[in-house]
Amino acid sequence: MSDAAGPGSGYALFLDFDGTLVEIAPRPDAVQVDPALVPALERLRDRLGGALAIVTGRPVTVIDDFLKPARFDVAGLHGVERRVDGELTGGRAEDHPDLRAGVERLHAETARYEAVLIEDKGASVAVHWRLAAPGDAQAAEAIVKAVAHDLGSAYRLQLGKAVGEIVPASATKGHAIRAFSEAFPYAGRRAIFLGDDRTDEIAFASVNEDGGISVRIGEGETVARRRLASPAEVRALIAAWAEGAPIDPETLPPA
Repeated sequence: MSDAAGPGSGYALFLDFDGTLVEIAPRPDAVQVDPALVPALERLRDRLGGALAIVTGRPVTVIDDFLKPARFDVAGLHGVERRVDGELTGGRAEDHPDLRAGVERLHAETARYEAVLIEDKGASVAVHWRLAAPGDAQAAEAIVKAVAHDLGSAYRLQLGKAVGEIVPASATKGHAIRAFSEAFPYAGRRAIFLGDDRTDEIAFASVNEDGGISVRIGEGETVARRRLASPAEVRALIAAWAEGAPIDPETLPPA
């Protein structure tokens, strides 16, 4: 399908953030956003009649800070919280008392390991070991696995690139994309989802199942149908689509 139109486009675009729109940084707060990215995203959103959303493990408020002054539709915390047309639902830390106790345990049990970072997101928590020594990294991974196991079936562990994140079991990016697809202006459009990590594979599978187009960023085995090499290639694609190039993801390189 190829469509150079604006609101008449048959696509809805869903974009991961870290490793997709921006390069992964050693620390979550050290990400650098290309100055041209936000204006290009705004132009592309207009061309798609509003059907553009960020789908991320980050909280919505953090995405707003990185992409300010723009405010996009966002599924944050892998879909625990979701904002559509300015209305935010979900993601309250107080709704997850067992997880809050797990966060305290993670802080206590990883405190001895240098460069292991705990990213507390309220309704989810991520343990990062990218900067840690190999032995400390192995210990951190074992600790987050143990905490996730003890939390039981209400939560699940997602392992990514030097990170383990505990999230509510019902939260996946695939569910988030499907929820967006039931609302205006996403309903009735073919989903395109771009992501880079193991945590995105569930969403790739559900997008494929629903007849959409999945795009893996970077190397690695994947169920995605298409592939781009890097966030720089993603930004170039967004800029081209924003300036009027045909929106035809079927022409992207196969995965």
